[in-house]
Amino acid sequence: MNFLAKYIMRGRMQAMLVASSLALLSLMMPPVSVVSSATVALVTLRRGAFEGFYVLACSSVAAGLLGFLVLGNYQFALLYVMVLWLPVWLISIVLREGQYLSLAVEIAILIGIVGVIGFYLTAADPALMWKAVLSQMIPADAPVTDIQRTIDILVHYMTGVVAAGSVFGLLFGLFLGRWWQANLYNPGGFKEEFLSLETKPRLSIGSVAVIVIALASSGAISEIAWNVSILLFVLYTVSGTAVLHTVFSKMKLGRYMVPMLYITLFLIPHIMLLVALIGLSDPWLNLRKRK
Repeated sequence: MNFLAKYIMRGRMQAMLVASSLALLSLMMPPVSVVSSATVALVTLRRGAFEGFYVLACSSVAAGLLGFLVLGNYQFALLYVMVLWLPVWLISIVLREGQYLSLAVEIAILIGIVGVIGFYLTAADPALMWKAVLSQMIPADAPVTDIQRTIDILVHYMTGVVAAGSVFGLLFGLFLGRWWQANLYNPGGFKEEFLSLETKPRLSIGSVAVIVIALASSGAISEIAWNVSILLFVLYTVSGTAVLHTVFSKMKLGRYMVPMLYITLFLIPHIMLLVALIGLSDPWLNLRKRK
């Protein structure tokens, strides 16, 4: 994908063309949104906050015009700005100025947590809203009773699930943008940066405290705490992946085990729980420094 990164870095027009056109394409192929947000990240990381915002703003206008001409709808451009491009621009600034990938990841999680809490403060009944949304997705020939029981459970956690999905997309966009930057200007830099990703013990303690609050309390407080825990799960899945990548790469069969790690994460998402537990406990276990 280096050819695309080189094209983006040729100038503003090229970056805006890639970001806006891929934004429109992602309506049919959602994963493409990661590449679109990575375009904003790359420009911001390499050329600074102003240049990144300029591309972001102009791409938003271009995406809105494309959407209006092709689909008769320009509102999706505003959604892109609020959910993907603006957050990835912010954390790209954090990474560019702070030079710590861990801090940028933590800020992304914080943005998600603020979004969850803000949603609960503004929505009259989040569970009822999600129930209405999910109920519309039930196929006509589905066993309604069983699905309705599942929906009644899911609605209390959907805010966190949606926020976690958004943050995952945000981080993938940031990582792709940083990888592009490293490939063009600092080969091998992203790998070194990602594998050194870690969280502090006090953050792990705070995360455990959130889970304890979720278990010990009830009502809205418990529900908010559980939804925040889902976002913390994203943080520790990312850090746990970095830990396991480092540990496996030091083994004799590392050239096979590292690819298998990512294939397993893709094919068996449930394994992410174990990976997150490793990320949560690593500040004390320090697995990367063990021989």
